[in-house]
Amino acid sequence: MERPERIEDGFTTTDPLLSTGGDTPAPPTLAVVFSTLVAVSGSFVFGSAVGFSSPAQNGIIKDLGLSVAEYSVFGSIWTIGAMIGAVMSGKLADLFARRGAMGFSELFCLLGWLAIIFGKDALWLDIGRFLMGYGVGIISYVVPVYIAEITPKNLRGAFTTVNQLMICCGVSLMYVVGVIINWRLLAVIGAIPCIIQLLGLFFIPESPRWLAKAGQWKECEASLQRLRGKDANISEEAAEIKEYTETLQKLSEAKLIDLFHKKYAHSLIVGVGLMVLQQFGGVNAIAYYASSIFESAGFSGRVGSIAMVVVQIPMQVLGVLLMDKSGRRPLLMVSAAGTCLGCFLVGSSFLLQDLQLWKSSPFLALVGILVFTGSFSLGMGGIPWVIMSEIFPINVKGLAGSLVTVINWFGSWIVSYSFNFLMLWSSEGTFFIFSAVCGVTVMFVAKLVPETKGRTLEEIQSSMT
Repeated sequence: MERPERIEDGFTTTDPLLSTGGDTPAPPTLAVVFSTLVAVSGSFVFGSAVGFSSPAQNGIIKDLGLSVAEYSVFGSIWTIGAMIGAVMSGKLADLFARRGAMGFSELFCLLGWLAIIFGKDALWLDIGRFLMGYGVGIISYVVPVYIAEITPKNLRGAFTTVNQLMICCGVSLMYVVGVIINWRLLAVIGAIPCIIQLLGLFFIPESPRWLAKAGQWKECEASLQRLRGKDANISEEAAEIKEYTETLQKLSEAKLIDLFHKKYAHSLIVGVGLMVLQQFGGVNAIAYYASSIFESAGFSGRVGSIAMVVVQIPMQVLGVLLMDKSGRRPLLMVSAAGTCLGCFLVGSSFLLQDLQLWKSSPFLALVGILVFTGSFSLGMGGIPWVIMSEIFPINVKGLAGSLVTVINWFGSWIVSYSFNFLMLWSSEGTFFIFSAVCGVTVMFVAKLVPETKGRTLEEIQSSMT
């Protein structure tokens, strides 16, 4: 669904990096940069939680005498907490505002890390992991939404994608540092970003769009002025936010059933579809079981995991840089095509290994996983969250965001739980299925996903509903 070209504002909307009147877009203000950094401290907590269980496994089992089954509960229970947090995330973000929801989530994450740091048995570790999952379930929704609501339209994509970059950084730090330090000290490192965000929240402005929804117009304008700079002319943006919000406030309070109204159908299909395709493309199967995949393919698990870290962060940075230049749709399609190729190469490696046709098939598995990891980091990792934060109107954003986030976490659980069974059934078949899903993603994006680059949130949401 392409946005038609307009010229009445003195510029064409097909060149969204140009501001009104054709002026070069102003660089981000210090307030926007600092607010984003505080928000993505939560994303770093998310990544740290994901990456903690793998390097800590041997140390925890040895020190606390846990069985493999007990550790499996510890590793997976956070997903249950995350689904519960995701269910409540939209409502909490609407009730407590965006800053309040981030602070609320970080309290649970901090308590979770403390329970793990001081835990003496499996029960305390499980409680800590569950609390952390609950907090992360809220973070995974509210951070991209807050960033999308505070950034100017020409920078929104890149800034929102920093969310995924920081998740990657958190995972990578745990993988690398966890090899050389004790698991309790590793948990201390994981808790530090929680404290950073809790303190930083006192110094950043609330989302002007949430303030407008709450009827706090003076606070909305003050927040917007602070974010755009004291000398910036915010009258046009403030008027657009106010007009759009007042229109939405004439509607009755949204209920879950309202999400399935015809006017929200396109937004819901895009939001849910991208999350389902992201998860069923195999990302968490590869992220959680990379070492075992490498070993099954006959390659060193440790070398392969380090190679993944080396590839994913530069590719994530490249995705951030390209987000507001190439646009969401082209980057998504290139990313999905790359993950399709990566899974196909891994599946081919297992097939050749079974047929004993090529002695270098383990190297092919390494190449495939690195292609998948790099391609996923380029777009499929972060862009679905960017688009989710852009396409839903403010009156249904909480409910819609909760639904989309729950579906994402539920898909993550299904894939991570079923992966080992699928590998027993057919290693090559598993990755060929992932490859097919990634191929479907390319077609889904081409047919249904709108280009949101360079458009205000109000413009995007009006065009879709």
